[in-house]
Formats: sequence, structure tokens, C-alpha cells
Amino acid sequence: ATFRETLKNVIVPDFAPQEGVKIAANDAEAKEQESAPAEMDVDTEVGQILESLPAKAELAGFKLTPIEFDKDIDDHMLFVTACSNLRAMNYSIPTEDTHRSRAIAGRIIPAIATTTALVTGLICLELYKIVGSARRDLKLEDLKNGFCNLAIPFMTLSEPQPPATTKAILKGKEWSWSAWDSLDIMDKGDLTLQELLDFLESEYKLEISMLSYGVSILFSFFANPKKVAERKKMKMSELVQSISKKELPSDQLFLVLEVIANDIESEEEVELPYLKLRIR
Repeated sequence: ATFRETLKNVIVPDFAPQEGVKIAANDAEAKEQESAPAEMDVDTEVGQILESLPAKAELAGFKLTPIEFDKDIDDHMLFVTACSNLRAMNYSIPTEDTHRSRAIAGRIIPAIATTTALVTGLICLELYKIVGSARRDLKLEDLKNGFCNLAIPFMTLSEPQPPATTKAILKGKEWSWSAWDSLDIMDKGDLTLQELLDFLESEYKLEISMLSYGVSILFSFFANPKKVAERKKMKMSELVQSISKKELPSDQLFLVLEVIANDIESEEEVELPYLKLRIR
């Protein structure tokens, strides 16, 4: 009886067909719609959104009023879902709908208020040392590791250990490199494979036995000589795309390559970090 009384007061909105939507009446029309170009690409849509934003002069005196986030308010969740999905797309993480995002937000709020806030604060303290000490070189003892256990509670700071290093002989000198280092080629542009091999030989006295990009082997001493000769004529960006079967993003500036090489004079293998080649 209660449901019946409630339903009597429910107002169902009138159906209003959406403008610009065409429903195929047969298979021929459906196929035609599939082959038809999209009405607007992403760049055009983004451009229109940017143009619709007010000019800086129109924002004089404009103030933002902070609000307290509430996962049970739909407008709050729509905004959070959009932002989290945009960030997820940047890192190739699966996106979530609003319902799932609401459940995630309900669990993450306590974490933001406790451990996450504490860790973020400690990280920012270390960041201040880096960005605020540009005029002097920081020593390892200037930085700190933090260990926290809120259940005890316990917190302590300690000096970090230096990264593990590997020794290599380059240009007749010993070089100790860590996982943070790379062999950089910044001013040669998009070299051909042959030009890259020649540069490494003349500059670093290295004979390259294998060169790879991710899981794709670009060059190896045991490869088919005919294929090697063809690849040596190709630009590195062209070679990577040809072997990996993937297009390089137009804004990608570097190729990160794994190298196996021998010293030309001693013929001994030289352990090297990854090679970073600037192509644009």
C-alpha cells in the first residue's frame, strides 16, 4: 500500500528524442552510419572547449570557494570520476564508472586523512631541499628516509644508502654508474642505425653486439646480414616503428635503448646503462 501511494506522486518526465541522433531503419543505413566519418575529432572538440573559456580579463575579481568532498553527492562524484579516468588513461590504467569510483572513494578517504597525508608531507619536506637548494650541491646526508608505523605509533628518519653502482671503462677512464644514469646522445638527431654504431665506436670505442628497444631487437651480430644491411640505412625512429609495429607518439623526444657492447681494444664486454637517444 505504501508503494502504491508513493507511485501516485511520481512524475515520469515526457520522452524527448535527442537532437542529431539518427537511428538506422535497415542494414543498409546501419552500414552507412558505420562508414560515415565522425562528426568531430578530439582535437576539434578540445579546441572548441578552450575557445569557450572566458578571457583572463573577464575573471577579474573571480573567486573560488572550496567545498567539502562528499561521495554521496553526484556532482562531486562526476567530477572526481572524470579526473581519475583522465589520469588513468595517461598511465594506461583501466577506467571506472561513477558507481565503481564512488565505492573506491569511500575506502580511500580514511587513507588520505592518515598515512597518505603523513607520507606526502615527508616527501614534500625532501622536495623543499631539492628545489630550494639550487645554489648548492646536496650531499647524501642532507636527505632523509622516513619510517612510520601509526599503530605503535613510531616515526624515525635515517640517512639513505647510496644506489648500487656498476663499474665500466669508457674512453680509458673508469665510470661508476647506477640505475639513475644513462648514456645520453642529445645533439645528433635521428641517426640511422649505421650512424649510431659508428658514433659509439668512434666516441666510446665500443663495438655493439646487440641493440634493442623494449622487447624488439633492432640489431644483433647473429642476425641475417641482408636484413642488417637494410636496417643500417634506416633512421632509428623508422627502424623502431618497423620492428615494433607501433607508431611513435608525435611528442616523443627520446628513444631508450638497451645495449650489449664490447670494448674494441680489450674485446671484453662492457656493462652499460640504457642508451638515451634524442630524436627530435
